[in-house]
Amino acid sequence: MVEKIRVGMVGFGLAGRVFHAPVIQSVPDLQLTHVVERHGEESRRVYPEVEIVRDVEHLLEDDEIDLIVVTTPNVSHFEIARSALLADKHVVVEKPFTITSEEARELTVLSHRQGRVLSVHQNRRWDGDFLTVRRVLEANLLGRLVEYESHFDRYRSQPRAGAWREEAQPGAGLLYDLGPHLIDQALILFGAPQLVSADIRTQRDGGKTDDYFDLTLHYAEHGARLKAGVLVREPTPRYALHGVDGSFVKYGLDPQEDALKRGLVPSETPGWGEDPEERWGVLNAQAGGLHVRGKVETLPGCYPGYYQNVADAIHGRAPLEVTPEDATMTMRVIELAIESSREKMALAFEE
Repeated sequence: MVEKIRVGMVGFGLAGRVFHAPVIQSVPDLQLTHVVERHGEESRRVYPEVEIVRDVEHLLEDDEIDLIVVTTPNVSHFEIARSALLADKHVVVEKPFTITSEEARELTVLSHRQGRVLSVHQNRRWDGDFLTVRRVLEANLLGRLVEYESHFDRYRSQPRAGAWREEAQPGAGLLYDLGPHLIDQALILFGAPQLVSADIRTQRDGGKTDDYFDLTLHYAEHGARLKAGVLVREPTPRYALHGVDGSFVKYGLDPQEDALKRGLVPSETPGWGEDPEERWGVLNAQAGGLHVRGKVETLPGCYPGYYQNVADAIHGRAPLEVTPEDATMTMRVIELAIESSREKMALAFEE
């Protein structure tokens, strides 16, 4: 029997409480043993067996902790991850990886020097709709792709008072929040772009940071348009792909986020990650000389797949799927998008 990987988590806010802890607990190879809460003991009410500590140093000094999971505000990611790597811990960092690509490159080099696994929590690679989009493209159901569009829209008419993501500080705003998901997915599908162009705005009255972006990654034969906003009250397609042989359009977000927010746990919920039929995507294409139009059943999503891969990489059983190099490229796209929006021009992608 393989010994469980002991996990210490830094922070128990929304990210740690909803997106990390219940998923970690659903992976047999992982055991959440410690949580850093500077004040309060909220994690103990949910996980009474977990030890609460008041600072990161307690985790770094504990030789029995193997993996540090960083779920703190974005501006602190670099220093905590760096300290954890120097303490010979494996590290998972909540997205975005860091604030700058320079910080991301420094952590990447350090992880290789220390021989530790370093990954960024790009759990939406395990969204069912994204898994389905990948399969549609791999099967060449649309022929040569000419357009890819991915939306992550919400409706929240007023900024949330006191929320650090809504304040004018490094790493705040919608581009750093939802941008990493959309960018990472596009880079996995298509690789590094030739050009990056973006329009980044603050649309809400009283907003202190960006709450809208329209970002395009330019490739030789198609563009990948990535959009997110918080003043979108009527649903837009989550994905819209168009090729010379047809189109694939999908509405609705992956159900796993909503399930986690309702307190459901992957390992205890039958049918986890399954999309209801009314939200399956529509394929309209030519296939074998025939015109086909109909629903495509969404592949089941599986957020535990992210952490299972991290565990497998730590045990040497599989290559790491979300690498620090991947996350560094995402940070570079964000930097170029900000510059593009400011200069109102497309910029060549350079790492």
